[in-house]
Amino acid sequence: MDTTKSKNSPEIKKNIDYFMNTKNWWGPLVFILIISLAGVGMIGYQTYNEAPPMTGFTTSSGEVLIDKSTIVQGQIVFHKYALMEYGSFFGDGAQRGPDFTAEAMHQINVYMNEYYQKQFEESENRPATEYEKQVINEKVKQELKSNTYDETVNTVILSDAYEFALGKLKEYYLEVFASKNPENSFSLPNYITNTQEIESLSNFFFWGAWVCVTQRPGESFSYTHNWPFDPIAGNTPTSPVILWSVLGMLAFMLVCGVVLYFIGQYNQLSNKFFKPSTKELLTLKRVQDFVPTKTQKASYKFFLVAIILFFVQVSSGFITINEFIDYLGYFGINFSEYFPVTVSRSWHLMLSLYWISTCWIASSIFILPILAKKEVKGQLPLINILFVLLFILVAGSLTGMVLGPLGLLGDWWHTFGHQGWEFVDFGQAFQALLMVIFVLWGIVVYRGVRPAFIKGMPWNLPNWILYSVVGIPLLFISGFVARPETNFVIADFWRWMVVHMWVEAFFEVFITVIVSYLMVLMGLVNRNAAIRVIYFAIILFLGTGLLGISHNFYWNAKPVATMALGSIFSTLQFVPLILLTVEAWRFKNMPRIALNGVKPSELGDFGFPEVFSFLIAVNFWNFFGAGVLGIIINLPIMNYYEHGTYLTVNHAHAALMGVYGNISLAAMLFASRLLFKSNRWNKKLVKTAFWSINIGLMLMVILDLLPAGIIQFKEVVENGLWFARSEQFIGGGIFKSLTWLRAIGACVFLFVGVIPLVYFMGSRAKSLKSSSDSVTLLDDGQ
Repeated sequence: MDTTKSKNSPEIKKNIDYFMNTKNWWGPLVFILIISLAGVGMIGYQTYNEAPPMTGFTTSSGEVLIDKSTIVQGQIVFHKYALMEYGSFFGDGAQRGPDFTAEAMHQINVYMNEYYQKQFEESENRPATEYEKQVINEKVKQELKSNTYDETVNTVILSDAYEFALGKLKEYYLEVFASKNPENSFSLPNYITNTQEIESLSNFFFWGAWVCVTQRPGESFSYTHNWPFDPIAGNTPTSPVILWSVLGMLAFMLVCGVVLYFIGQYNQLSNKFFKPSTKELLTLKRVQDFVPTKTQKASYKFFLVAIILFFVQVSSGFITINEFIDYLGYFGINFSEYFPVTVSRSWHLMLSLYWISTCWIASSIFILPILAKKEVKGQLPLINILFVLLFILVAGSLTGMVLGPLGLLGDWWHTFGHQGWEFVDFGQAFQALLMVIFVLWGIVVYRGVRPAFIKGMPWNLPNWILYSVVGIPLLFISGFVARPETNFVIADFWRWMVVHMWVEAFFEVFITVIVSYLMVLMGLVNRNAAIRVIYFAIILFLGTGLLGISHNFYWNAKPVATMALGSIFSTLQFVPLILLTVEAWRFKNMPRIALNGVKPSELGDFGFPEVFSFLIAVNFWNFFGAGVLGIIINLPIMNYYEHGTYLTVNHAHAALMGVYGNISLAAMLFASRLLFKSNRWNKKLVKTAFWSINIGLMLMVILDLLPAGIIQFKEVVENGLWFARSEQFIGGGIFKSLTWLRAIGACVFLFVGVIPLVYFMGSRAKSLKSSSDSVTLLDDGQ
């Protein structure tokens, strides 16, 4: 046995040594970036060249029923009133209201059947039998699928039945939005009162339904691959949907095998990377002796604002849930008229980005003097300017997100109000301000880490921090391309370039860097190990995440090639999360490993057990929330039925709060532990908040979001998406009961988790340590 081991060891060492040598890192990284950017570029090219036309619709005699301008105007109305925060379009948006494309397509089918059945009854003097109704429905299917678009004049010729359905659809949406009947499907009375705007909105929904059902030229399926599922209208899964689901799973299994093979090699190497010298452990004594610099002390105000924003964000989520079950109505409180669900959900989404980003900015500010081992002159004024700009951004954009949808900003709604895009809700003026903030943040970080740069060492921790910070504003530029009148399919491409690339690419990079550096500072990992962990994680995150954007484009009118990329790379996004799981046990036991062979009494207690708990939670939610709950919806055939349901909401909550929320709180508490006087640290309160936040999140998942998503998924398979998103289904029965159960987890999350943390951070404002001009050096392995 020993002979075999000695025989194999050189081979193992040879295979893994290439990747452990930093001199060889440029090649794989450049290769990954070239392939990924080429793939994203291909998706962009196809988006512009194969997007369904925003076309006019005419009768067979040439009478104009809808011209392109009214469809564009309807899209503008859709954005102006933030309807993407109430319902969805092509499945993208909120799930409280209907998916307007699925609903419009179903209604058109119903009206066309009604037209032909009435025509049959008039000619035959009797109602149609069930068999004859089926024959009529087959005729309607063929009519719906037939693409009569004339590219030369940019119009679609509608049949008499189609024309009848268009008229009835306009009547339907006039009833939905303008009716005073409290039982109609739109629960916001007096929200849209202009009948001309409602008609334009109806035309936009009609166009979306046409895109979903009519055949793409040269194909046997619609522009959206026959999504949404509605067999009565002829929308069923296509062969590419099934084929690429199989190939995606095959690629996943193959790559898992390769990665696990290298993990086996890696684990046979020395464990030296995870055994720092005992003097590096950040003990209670060293925490107590730490003296912050002026810029480090300035980070507190960022953290304080962040935790307050966290509270407001969760509270706005409570108000959003109230739209389902009206629990505030029992107390005589009615928010809907002055704070409608479109506004509360916008706050809930955007505040999550605000408080998390504020924590990251603050944490980077805090660690800069440690990295540079000195206080860089001129940083404090820039940091204070950054804080003022953040304050203006948050206060101004939140106000605009209320005034815009309520129609109080007139023609300035897009500039200072609400852009109408999920996760890019704020007015474009505030979007530009956020870009300025990102650039200023990049300048602050560059000035702070520049003294720590070492020539010939481009992979050092300071370099990684700068790379990740610079990448964020670069990707944010894509948010300025589209306009309110841009073809929805093209504009949504640019929206996802902002949302997905932030989350799946550079935010993942930033998180990996921050977690690794916190581990180094706490004395749990040495710097060489952290650098290698960062590199391997980034190779996997960028290699799967950049092209993984394509799974967001399965059903919003992209060709088969985009689906192919999505099926492969979106599934592979689970691979780096498997690596995190493999390392989870070693991660969990790092404090014990760090103390190996040394009595705790000789070192004092580990100074950051509460912070470390939040880091463990990041690891768990990365696997469960982002991974498990993500992979079950990534394959095309699963996503075909799931898209636009609560399974998406489930994944989003678990991943966003579980991963990004926990790491943000970990960074906040790490800095606070060193900023607050030791006698003012409340270990019990922080630990209680940790368990309450994570248990509350899990309760929301298992009591409502996951079972509701599964039930809704089943309803889609049986009756179609239009019904699974209807008021009849969402507004009653078990679905509504599950929403009540979500309140259990939400109450634990808010009242036992968030509010105590807000009190803790706010009440320590006068308990900060005195600052010093010199830097307290923490052993970071430099």
